[in-house]
Amino acid sequence: MTEAGAAPERSLPDGALLLVVCGLAAIFIVFGFAVSGPREVFLGLGKILFVRDTLITDYMGVGGIGAACVNAGLLTLVVAGIYRVSGVAIGGGAIACLMLILGFALFGKNLLNIWPIVGGVWLYCRFRREPFSRHINTAFFGCALAPVFSEILFSSLMPIHQSLPLALGAGVLMGFVLPPAAAQLFRAHDGFTLYNMGFTAGIIGTIVVALYQSYGFIPEPVFIWTSGNNALLGGFLCVLFASLIGLGLLVDRRALAKMKDLFALDGRTPSDFISLVGAGPTFVNMGVSGFIGMAYVLLVGGDLNGPVIGAILSIVGFAAFGKHPRNFIPVMAGVFIGSLAKPWNAADPSIVLAALFGTTLAPIAGRFGWHWGIVAGFLHSSAALSVGVVHGGLNLYNNGFAAGIVASALEPVIVAIQSRFGVDPPERL
Repeated sequence: MTEAGAAPERSLPDGALLLVVCGLAAIFIVFGFAVSGPREVFLGLGKILFVRDTLITDYMGVGGIGAACVNAGLLTLVVAGIYRVSGVAIGGGAIACLMLILGFALFGKNLLNIWPIVGGVWLYCRFRREPFSRHINTAFFGCALAPVFSEILFSSLMPIHQSLPLALGAGVLMGFVLPPAAAQLFRAHDGFTLYNMGFTAGIIGTIVVALYQSYGFIPEPVFIWTSGNNALLGGFLCVLFASLIGLGLLVDRRALAKMKDLFALDGRTPSDFISLVGAGPTFVNMGVSGFIGMAYVLLVGGDLNGPVIGAILSIVGFAAFGKHPRNFIPVMAGVFIGSLAKPWNAADPSIVLAALFGTTLAPIAGRFGWHWGIVAGFLHSSAALSVGVVHGGLNLYNNGFAAGIVASALEPVIVAIQSRFGVDPPERL
């Protein structure tokens, strides 16, 4: 139900919503072949599939822009097909998950490394006698830990007949424990960070790295970061985001008028904007949010590349499930203020990513006010730079892990302060 008590609106069926995602994936594939050519794309894909994927591994620097975009598009099409076959209802959460596949397939997820984790979640469903569709979002959000598979397989000194079963076993085991762990850890932040799986993957990744280190295996840091492509990639993103806005207006002529209803939502998980306000306003919100994310990067002098576009697409995806300009801009502002008050620059890669991914804390601004959103962003700018060492870069959602810590600590403090002044606390989920 909407806040006004009206029945939920659904202006597009599940198949049409999946078709929109497939259309975006197809645009990536066409763009990839257009900028690189078939031979370069296929050679680049080979490099991407067999590279270590520890943070930060920009696939545009590994296999080229074309191969990175084709990897993203193909992987998203495959996952969208699995969603279709599973029969799961497509809402804002599924759209967010698919957009994260599209974005992170530019720097960490590929056609090879995600399947052991997905298989582990599938085995959990079989063990619990539950349909896979019930946990399909968990399975593909959980691919944040895909670098563990690549790390064991490609950076180990063990021969392939030993490293392959070990990598597969580790991936399947992590996938098996993700659903119950994610459900439990959600209670810590109570929906005030949108990337619950980032928090969960960070905890599990920390345990994995601790086990590795106890046997003398220490993941080597990776930093592959490309620059100099802002004009090309910026133009591509403009077409992508403008298409989403145009699609939203085509689906619902009153989409702009309904944006005020969307902006009135606090964004706390679960906030399925497609069910609450309809597909039209949601698509417009996705496009506008994407433009804002890209504008921030360009204004601070950052680079558009695989990781940054992945971060922008995370904003776009969760603009269907919790984020809108009113609740995520304060968080971005908090990270930017943090860059001014601390010994780093707003254009530094880690700070750019913190500003974009830190928008996972948007529900804090949406529920408690913009000023608390700034506080959350300020804290996140430090936390995101400090937690990577504990999971060794094996959790692609590093900012999600940091944000989970910030939200878990900050939300009860805010509630305690506000209750002193007679403000009712949010309902526990």
